[in-house]
Amino acid sequence: MGLTNNDILKKLRVAHKLRDTDIIEICALVDFKVSKSELGALFRKEDHPKYMECGDQILRNFLNGLIIHLRGPMPPKNK
Repeated sequence: MGLTNNDILKKLRVAHKLRDTDIIEICALVDFKVSKSELGALFRKEDHPKYMECGDQILRNFLNGLIIHLRGPMPPKNK
């Protein structure tokens, strides 16, 4: 029984001291739109009726946005 995508998202949120608005802005860096209500559903307990499972796409886009947020955009490649 390993960590779920929801658990990973929660741990990253706490580790980087992120608020919902920060997570929305980070996802926007990779042109991925997520609403505040969707985030609320992701952070609920599993037995809550409005709980939503975090899919791979949401976590992948959040991680890609977090990289840009922390490191800055990738420099252009020289040909």
